[in-house]
Amino acid sequence: MLTKKDLIEAVKDAQATTIADATVAVNTVLEEITKALSEGEKVSISDFGIFQITERAARKGINPMTKEEIDIPASKVVKFKPAKKLKDQIQ
Repeated sequence: MLTKKDLIEAVKDAQATTIADATVAVNTVLEEITKALSEGEKVSISDFGIFQITERAARKGINPMTKEEIDIPASKVVKFKPAKKLKDQIQ
């Protein structure tokens, strides 16, 4: 699994910079993506994909412990649609 720490290390190595500077770079990118999504914007990264918020409708569910029917409220979720180039690279 690729972690945030791995990304920071990769940025550090690719840019011949310090861990501190690489951490700032990775954190800034993640914060900007989070900010845009929280404001309802789509985030499109060329040759990678699109992140967007979608509404998940309220629905009925089953409590696995009691087997009783429960109401699950509507919620917002982040969806990711990979770009064709990314899809092709992982095939």
